[in-house]
Amino acid sequence: MKLIFEPLRSTMERAAFACGEPALDAYLHRQARQDMDRAFATVIAACAYTDPEKIVGYYTLNAASIPLTDIPEDARRKMPRYSSIPAVCLGRLAVSREHQGKHMGTLLLIDALARSCRTELAWAVFFVEAKHDRAGDFYRKMMFQPFQDRPNSFWMHRKQAEAIVAKLRG
Repeated sequence: MKLIFEPLRSTMERAAFACGEPALDAYLHRQARQDMDRAFATVIAACAYTDPEKIVGYYTLNAASIPLTDIPEDARRKMPRYSSIPAVCLGRLAVSREHQGKHMGTLLLIDALARSCRTELAWAVFFVEAKHDRAGDFYRKMMFQPFQDRPNSFWMHRKQAEAIVAKLRG
């Protein structure tokens, strides 16, 4: 299936989306457009090329900062000694039930990394809070590392994200 990844539009069919996680469904149904309009999050929807209004998955990105002390010591040594470092937060990632198990989550994550790497916004770390163990396993498989004292939170250095994106572009 060929996908289109684009910012959420008001014409997209949000109400029909169901991923099986009530909080992720409710966010898309009721809050996502408001967050976009208020610049609290960028919501990117994946739609089939043949049906550009039907959402098969989505993710959110927002600018953030994290305490430098959350980064493991070996990686911290290579960073400036600021109290916090600029980051991109992958706030939500969801795939509709009918498209789960088809690597859509991987495609959404790769698009999020690529989109973040293209921006002129300065950031050093891409991070995510896993909602459950299954999500944590997914991020580990995608080469994310857990934060020291936050086992359900994962991060990746920008250089690693750029390398992944470059490798996939061939």
